[in-house]
Amino acid sequence: MVYIFLADGFEIVEALAPADILTRAGSKVVTVGVTGKVVTASCGIPVVADITASALKLDDKTDMIVLPGGMPGTNNLEADNTVQSAIDFAVSKGIYVAAICAAPKILGHKGLLKGRKATCFPSFESELEGAELTGLQAVTDGKFITGKGAGAALDFGFELVKALYSAEKAAEVAAKMQCR
Repeated sequence: MVYIFLADGFEIVEALAPADILTRAGSKVVTVGVTGKVVTASCGIPVVADITASALKLDDKTDMIVLPGGMPGTNNLEADNTVQSAIDFAVSKGIYVAAICAAPKILGHKGLLKGRKATCFPSFESELEGAELTGLQAVTDGKFITGKGAGAALDFGFELVKALYSAEKAAEVAAKMQCR
């Protein structure tokens, strides 16, 4: 199970492109509305989440949590206790934690990227405390996956598939989508 957290002001392509790619790869993806069942993207488009944060039940079937960026979506995610608890749960259980654009700053503020390769939207690099900044579109280091921004949403999605399945599966999905 992959949980993608949505908060008002999230970047729509950073949430839904990876959701689409993961679903094509065979993952069960559940969107979690942190600020309600209907979450408004930074571009003003309302998105209906599968569940609200109060219904979230992380367990041993959880494969990954994903934090899309966008403003003020990232700040809304970081301020939410359910999101903070989900990150802590994932880290304690060795579950993948993925964040793109501004959202890697949440991991940086928790000290989770120290000594790890990471990427993010350029104006947030100083918030990735102790990270080895790569500037890549998407990068995996251990159980942490980070992406650069909206333009990297597809690469980020394929990186998630690569982590959960394999590079071959990611290439297969990309080919079917006419991406490569």
